[in-house]
Amino acid sequence: MSRPEQITLALSKGRILEQTLPLLKPLGIEPLEDPSSSRNLVLPTSDERVRLIIVRATDVPTYVAHGGADLGVAGKDVLMEQGGHGLYEPLDLGIARCRLMVAGPADARLDGQRVSVATKFVNITRRHFAAQGRQVDLIKLYGSMELAPLVGLADFIVDLVDTGNTLRANGLAPLEHIADISSRLVVNKASMKLRHDELQPMLDRIAAAVGHGGNG
Repeated sequence: MSRPEQITLALSKGRILEQTLPLLKPLGIEPLEDPSSSRNLVLPTSDERVRLIIVRATDVPTYVAHGGADLGVAGKDVLMEQGGHGLYEPLDLGIARCRLMVAGPADARLDGQRVSVATKFVNITRRHFAAQGRQVDLIKLYGSMELAPLVGLADFIVDLVDTGNTLRANGLAPLEHIADISSRLVVNKASMKLRHDELQPMLDRIAAAVGHGGNG
């Protein structure tokens, strides 16, 4: 059972977790169990005032916005897609970097014709093409985006691109840049107001750890 005064930090497994833990270590915050192997979703840390909760990447903003966590680490792609309501976004941690791209067959042209686009980022994609005055048919997928053009499900995809190796392996290429993505520290607005004296020093120390010298 958590103590009322504990600060709850929401993280997701994978790159974000792996790259956030080294930022927390200099603050004296280390999980007492290995998050990659533990079945527990609530993890105590070496700082008894702080606990970690492990949730799906797409659920981090929801847990923070609705008070299930005081703060969390979420990809900018997730925040752009969901809107980030009820959250402060004080700090770019500069981790889990990648690009959000429109991709398709290397010889394909994104011209004025109406095209179909497969993606899990339907809101971002709709806004991107609408800003250019282009109409698209959106097909929501949750994974294996590269398959969609190969089997004729969609003309193009919108997805995160890191090295581009997966695209190339499937005969695809990045065609349009939508946004540079990295992971951001997000804070519950009510927590920031009610627990400012506890949270602000922690935010300042995390900012110093990533070289910002302060979170503004």
